[in-house]
Amino acid sequence: MALDIVFAVGFQVLSGVATLLITSLGLAIIFGMMRVINLAHGEFLMLGAYAAILSARAGLNIWIAMLVVAPLAVGGIGLIIERLIIRQLYGRMVDTMLATWGLSLALIGAVTMIFGNTVAGFSAPLGSFAIGSFTASAYALFLIVAAVILLGGVWAILRFTPAGLIARGTMQNAEMASALGVSPDRVYAVTFAAGSAVSGLAGALIAPFSGVVPTMGAAFIAKSFITVITGGAAMLAGTFSASGLLGTVATLGTFATTPVFGEVMMLAVAIVLLRLLPQGITGRFFRRAL
Repeated sequence: MALDIVFAVGFQVLSGVATLLITSLGLAIIFGMMRVINLAHGEFLMLGAYAAILSARAGLNIWIAMLVVAPLAVGGIGLIIERLIIRQLYGRMVDTMLATWGLSLALIGAVTMIFGNTVAGFSAPLGSFAIGSFTASAYALFLIVAAVILLGGVWAILRFTPAGLIARGTMQNAEMASALGVSPDRVYAVTFAAGSAVSGLAGALIAPFSGVVPTMGAAFIAKSFITVITGGAAMLAGTFSASGLLGTVATLGTFATTPVFGEVMMLAVAIVLLRLLPQGITGRFFRRAL
């Protein structure tokens, strides 16, 4: 029985880490590469969840709705937002924060007017499986695998593909990229749309567990920012390491006490860590990592 508890808690820890990683990765792409503080990140998650729900209700296969429709829909919305709002504010961090905060409120209001303030959602597919005498969700196992694939896919694109190399080079030196014939505006637009698409995918993936309401983003925006900032300058290595540490603390704290205390513990660990490592985890470790 004791061994069953260890495996069950370990599975819950992995599930919590995977959820935190998935919900933070889109923000990490936009902030880590573009230095744009997107306070509407939570609403991008919410839009992805609603896109999956509406597609599923229209008769589309639930997996296609979550894995294809949601990221494409939110990526398209992100591209429009970058063209109309964000593009005018590069290099003006405070103005960008105010603009995306206003966008956040606007998106919440618009979705509330359209769908109301009731909880929507769909049950988690795949059923459950046994861990000794305990039962665990097979969909949570899928989330763990999806987090690994998503992180590995983003790393491979940025590390090995021409598009990824162009994006990284443009973010490091836009003037040099422009001199070599690359359009920085186009790279910025595609990068913002890609980060938005990852956020939309994340929102769709967590929808079966979280429930979907117009204000659902508020439950994830603070944790995502804490994770990205704690991770430090290396976008992927930082997000992965911070998700692993903070997700483990939050899950164990929740298991031992309550969900609220688990999140308080996560925040406390993040504060102590940033006090000890002001430049984040990757400011001290994994300095050359992506």
